[in-house]
Amino acid sequence: MRVAIIGAGPAGLFAGAGLARRGHEVVAVERDPGPAADGSWPRLGVMQFHHAHAFRIQVAQALEQELPEALRRWLADGPEMVRMPLPDGTEVPMGVRSRRVTFESALRSAALAQPGLAVRRGHVDGVTRRPGRAAGIRVDGAEVAADLVIDASGRAGRATRSLRPPATSGGPCGVAYVDRQYQLHPGADPGPLANPIAWQADLPGYQVIVFIHERGIFSVLLVRPAADQELCQLRHEAAFTAACRAIPGLSDWTDPGRARPVTPVLPGGPLLNAYRGQTGHDGRLALPGLVFLGDAVATTTPTFGRGVTTTLLQARHLLELIDEHGTDAAAVGESFDAWCAAQIKPWVDDHVHMDESTRRRWAGEPIDLDRPLPSDLILAAAAADPRIGAAAPGYLAMTALPASLQSAEPLAKAVYATGWRPPFAPGPTRDELADVIRAARPAGAR
Repeated sequence: MRVAIIGAGPAGLFAGAGLARRGHEVVAVERDPGPAADGSWPRLGVMQFHHAHAFRIQVAQALEQELPEALRRWLADGPEMVRMPLPDGTEVPMGVRSRRVTFESALRSAALAQPGLAVRRGHVDGVTRRPGRAAGIRVDGAEVAADLVIDASGRAGRATRSLRPPATSGGPCGVAYVDRQYQLHPGADPGPLANPIAWQADLPGYQVIVFIHERGIFSVLLVRPAADQELCQLRHEAAFTAACRAIPGLSDWTDPGRARPVTPVLPGGPLLNAYRGQTGHDGRLALPGLVFLGDAVATTTPTFGRGVTTTLLQARHLLELIDEHGTDAAAVGESFDAWCAAQIKPWVDDHVHMDESTRRRWAGEPIDLDRPLPSDLILAAAAADPRIGAAAPGYLAMTALPASLQSAEPLAKAVYATGWRPPFAPGPTRDELADVIRAARPAGAR
């Protein structure tokens, strides 16, 4: 089978390499030229590329199954697999400490070495058709024939945008962040850790997360309401640095005697929780023979590090469906749409609920016990009732869907009904942080 893939990011490369391994003839078209000779990789148009990432164990498992050479190259560059201890004394695989650039570089180099997969630089103008189905893609005006087209162009892809209605779930999440990467000095100890992947501090009106990467590199995220213009000033280096010094725990991580910044301050773009299935405006497949994959299906707020995981989970299942249905384009598309609705959309809905609740709490609204509790509040209540923790491992590891927490929700509501609330981490309130920012902000900054 001839396969044309729009995009050569993680979704396109992983699916393309998997299909090529199965004997299919695959071409992936990508505007980005890839890493430069000196190793730098601007990755223009992919905002999240240089921002913080957490890689769950499912990512490593997917590579091990479909492209083990990519996993070998990835881990050889310094990332390490980590495990999480459980209350019963056992440990479970948790994820891989790595930057996105390290992951994508390893995946790209392994995929390019896969016979049967060609990565071509160009711009996809659209999908070509024959009666009733996709017939290929049009690249810079030239047609590339294909039996199957995969749109892995991400959340901003335009080539097929008109074929589907807007997202059926989610939208702007109302949360924004700014981050910066640092590297520990040789021999320096890391700052506080909540788990082997990250450290998090929830404060009145905002949140702080530190994601651990490879070779002593880590990312600091300051997460805020998107509409908060005062905290938006954290994009300025002086304000960001002052905030880091003012927040306990974070001041340890970013202490100049312990670590040095290795990137400028990186403002994040608009964040979306969005789900779009395989169907068009009439509720039927948008175009048989065309499959949407990765961020073209689902995007989630990055604070839980689920984006690449949901992408590769999709890609693995799509490969299984192609193995099963072959060139039956309608069967592949319909089966994939049903699976994504059952297995991927719940994670988007989970983020929609959490983000809405977080915004309300940041604005000072009380927890509404007449509504379903968001997942983060259910988990937080385990500090007051340890029985709640029994429902957490599957959800946290993404081996069980968010609905797995429903059994613990009555226990959590009972905790909150007593008046207990999750304690804030030590540090400045939102208004106090705004004062810190104002004092540090460069003259004339807007």
